[in-house]
Amino acid sequence: MQDNFMGKDGFQWFVGVVEDRQDPQRVGRVRVRCLGYHTPDNVQLPTADLPWAHPMNPITSATISGLGQTPLGPVEGTWVVGFFQDGGEAQNPIIMGTLPGVPGGLPTKGSDKGFQDFLNGNYPKYKDETDVNRLAVNDTNLPHPTLTLRKADRDIAVGVANTDATTVVDDVVDADDGTFWNEPETPYAAQYPYNHVMETEGGHIKEYDDTVDNKRIHERHASGSGYEIFDDGTKVTRVKKDNYEIVSADEYCHIQGTARQTIDKGLRVKINNLAQASNNYAIEVGAGANVTIEVQNGDINLISQLGDVNLKAGKNMNIDVAQALNIKVGGAITENAASKKESVTGEHEMNANLQDINGNTIELN
Repeated sequence: MQDNFMGKDGFQWFVGVVEDRQDPQRVGRVRVRCLGYHTPDNVQLPTADLPWAHPMNPITSATISGLGQTPLGPVEGTWVVGFFQDGGEAQNPIIMGTLPGVPGGLPTKGSDKGFQDFLNGNYPKYKDETDVNRLAVNDTNLPHPTLTLRKADRDIAVGVANTDATTVVDDVVDADDGTFWNEPETPYAAQYPYNHVMETEGGHIKEYDDTVDNKRIHERHASGSGYEIFDDGTKVTRVKKDNYEIVSADEYCHIQGTARQTIDKGLRVKINNLAQASNNYAIEVGAGANVTIEVQNGDINLISQLGDVNLKAGKNMNIDVAQALNIKVGGAITENAASKKESVTGEHEMNANLQDINGNTIELN
């Protein structure tokens, strides 16, 4: 039996600083300068001569064949804790975790002293400030930059349909009040230690905020696209550029309140793109509600290329034309009415090759 097998010859642990993470094998290893094991003089012991340390993933991560959580986290300047597989030989380190703190200084790029990010000079970015994310700490004197951007990037006074009441012949068409709406302001009011934040180097952010009476979920891309779910379930989504949604089968959407849609430019809807029978476009409006289409300064065009246009009114059909009414018919006109009245204040001209007028009583005045 081996007596010097790892774990049998004593547990040798260490605390150190990551100085390099450009692992040529791409398995998440980092070079660590360990306190008490390595000199701080990076001329005497260059970073390139430090042993590669393997990261330890949690048991919830498979860490095989691409499954589980990618073992990439520490950056140059990160303080870590771990142990040596080979004990006192100290050549096969394994990292168990990272150590947050309050840095007392900033890195000096190009320095000959190790235990810092002297290669890049990037981290830490702040001194005399906790390493815990500002969104988790919520110090009003040190707000997170994205919080300021989100508050300034709200949509306010967005207009909705605003139609005036009008009368068409004898029927009144109701107005829509056209009230404005505002994008809700973020309810962010995190309390330490309840907001769980993950932020990447590139600026992508996830928040799972368990603050009492203000629980939130927030996910934000560095561009500003993202979403936030409020404590009451309200969700605000923002897309900073184009938005594409592809549904490979059917889509179902149930809005239990009122939908308001404002489009600053045009809207194009195409139905039955496959040109198959029975793929109809149907709109049903429940009892007591109206359908109003209003164009401020333009035309309304209704075209059926190879089919009929059918209009049916359960009561009256009212047409109010401010100028001329032009009707062009390629075939016959058939009218069936219980009675018919025409009132013309000017000339009334009728031209026909043959005109039949039949009635029990015909009055011409």
